[in-house]
Amino acid sequence: MSRLKSIPYSNKISTKITIASYVLFTFFGYLCIGLPLAILPIFITKTLGYSTLMAGIVISLQYVATFLTRGWSGTLIDKYGPRLSVYISMGCLALSGVLLYLTYLSRSQAFFSLLILIIARLVTGCGEGFIGASPINWAMLVAGEKQTATVISYNGIASYGGLALGATLGVFLDQHIGMYAIAFLTLALGALGYFLASRKPNVIAPPSAATAEGQINFITVLIKVAPYGICLMLAGLGFGTISNFITLYYDHFHWEHAALCLSVFSVLFIIGRMFFSNAINDYGGVKVAMACLACETIGLLILALFQQPYFALAGAAVTGFGFSLMFPSLGVEAVKLFAADRSGSALAAYGLFIDISLGITGPLIGGLIESFGIEYMFSFTTVIVFAGFVVCSSLNRKMVRGLATR
Repeated sequence: MSRLKSIPYSNKISTKITIASYVLFTFFGYLCIGLPLAILPIFITKTLGYSTLMAGIVISLQYVATFLTRGWSGTLIDKYGPRLSVYISMGCLALSGVLLYLTYLSRSQAFFSLLILIIARLVTGCGEGFIGASPINWAMLVAGEKQTATVISYNGIASYGGLALGATLGVFLDQHIGMYAIAFLTLALGALGYFLASRKPNVIAPPSAATAEGQINFITVLIKVAPYGICLMLAGLGFGTISNFITLYYDHFHWEHAALCLSVFSVLFIIGRMFFSNAINDYGGVKVAMACLACETIGLLILALFQQPYFALAGAAVTGFGFSLMFPSLGVEAVKLFAADRSGSALAAYGLFIDISLGITGPLIGGLIESFGIEYMFSFTTVIVFAGFVVCSSLNRKMVRGLATR
């Protein structure tokens, strides 16, 4: 087990390759999480015969487990290094693949199948809780603090790109092979991730002077990053609605190519991350987040006002592009609040807010669909994301006033 060292890099390309080799674990993790995401609402409602509200609740159970394990993961990272957390995550995701296969096998017995699926969602949530901050911290410890924005940006491409790509691939596999193919691929990715993690040396940040004086309570960390996390939470509702319910939305209107809509969302998300991440260093995280929230609001408004398949693609594209820099823009600001040896807890606490967002998306949007109809779900999310823009604007004004008084 090695201690943190300053590692020289010959050029920017080698740095990016090194960072990518660590956030690859994030990609594996969120690809596994995304694979069943878009097909589960239809499986629960059409195959098992339960309501849309029940589908939303079952899907969101994952984020309850994620919420409960993120803090533990951050503590393990700061104390033992990131590799242990990656091991636990990959093991949980591999197990979730086995449980998903059992869910598929028992589909003729609706209650039993749903019970196994609930366990699978909880295990998946544990996997997400441990993968959320571990690869990003691993990469930050190796690449150095100056690469924080790049690491967070790359990790975001890996996480949300993997999530959206997984949802698209999951729809394809379900339509052309069957749900069992998703289960086997999830198991294989978890096993591969565990093996690759074993080939990398563990790294632990040396304790800072502040840590030597006393440990910081995780709740204190959570409260400190909350202003940034709340903005992320409100923005995440638009992303979660598209990821979880776009297949039901297309099915309601009898449109084809729901997977294409998810693909467009994913591609624009990745383009935003790859080509515009430098804007965070140029303009500051909060200002970039404001622009992201404004763009995401416009995309959701297109989906709300124009219920046609081509407009749905355009709206998903604009929404994906808008959401692309939300996590890194405010994540950079959150990490700045703490010393390097507390970055694991800081990112874990910050990441909890996206877990809350995605966790409430299922029952909230599912209940809204049951009560008012699926036609209104994007109108609702437009208002929520715009509220995030208002909160972020208020945060920016406070920061400007704070700088002016110095």
